Amino acid sequence: MNDLTPAQRDIAMVFQDYALYPHMTVYQNMAFGLEMRHAAKADIETRVLAAARMLEIEPLLKRRPRDLSGGQRQRVAMGRAVVRDPQVFLFDEPLSNLDAQLRGQVRGEIKALSQRLQTTMVFVTHDQVEAMTMADRIVVLRGGVIQQVGTPEQIYSTPANRFVAGFIGSPSMNFLPVTLEAGGARLEDGTLLPVLTARRGPAVLGIRPEHFEPVGEGGLAVQILLVEPLGADTLVHFNVGAVRCIARVAPDTRPQMGETLRLGVAPARPSCSIPRAACGSAERAFPRLRHKTQHPRERPIRVDGPHPGAHLDLTGGFKPNMPETEGLVTACGRVFIYRAVRRA
Repeated sequence: MNDLTPAQRDIAMVFQDYALYPHMTVYQNMAFGLEMRHAAKADIETRVLAAARMLEIEPLLKRRPRDLSGGQRQRVAMGRAVVRDPQVFLFDEPLSNLDAQLRGQVRGEIKALSQRLQTTMVFVTHDQVEAMTMADRIVVLRGGVIQQVGTPEQIYSTPANRFVAGFIGSPSMNFLPVTLEAGGARLEDGTLLPVLTARRGPAVLGIRPEHFEPVGEGGLAVQILLVEPLGADTLVHFNVGAVRCIARVAPDTRPQMGETLRLGVAPARPSCSIPRAACGSAERAFPRLRHKTQHPRERPIRVDGPHPGAHLDLTGGFKPNMPETEGLVTACGRVFIYRAVRRA
């Protein structure tokens, strides 16, 4: 892809700020790219009307961008890309300028559009909700380095390192420094948590807020510092040693500030998976990958990286090399164990 001129790449882009020509009508904005390619007038009209019908903006074709709402402008920008019939769509944070309610609506429209067109879409976002709800596969990047590639379920249930684990999920995963020993994982205050692992020594225990559950006895005794009722569930804030943690519990638990609550970890599927952590230099995070075609229009997309010519295959999964201080050691049920961060 890097060796091709922009005109040869056959990529249609939807920009964050819409990038519509203010002096043109909606129809003219959608037709402009085809006119520059010297497409036949009848073909242009057919494509524009078909895209407008698909996106439900037919009544807006004679209006100018200043007469449209934010959501309507975004649909026009999407329509301009759709009429190109490209091999790849590139969405550059197209929802960031929309309010929360409109963002949810347009997110659903883009998802429905991808299912109708069956064309590869690369969607760039900082919003984990957008990534989890819209993607077939997610590529998590940190500082330009790929951390993990996988389906939304894989990213959520088996995060490859602490960055991914802390980024995906809201509220984010709780991380507790522990020492692994024969009986389980011992917290800094001496509490022993029953975690089955053959590992020994310092580590970091990761537990998602929604995987905590109140227990009658045993478990982890915590003092409630803050309660946030959300209707469908309730967030409970507490400290474990010097670490601030959050648990998501059912609203009928009715926790109160200052009370002592005992928490355990909700049981998961009985089998435990022990992924092999990919360790090594972060500078080698772009290995050459073999393309596996799953759809006739899917193509391996080449990205800039430390190694010229490295390819990122969006149709295949991999766990890239990453700093071993962050790598996942063991995932058993709903408890994750990560390597302890080395301090200089």
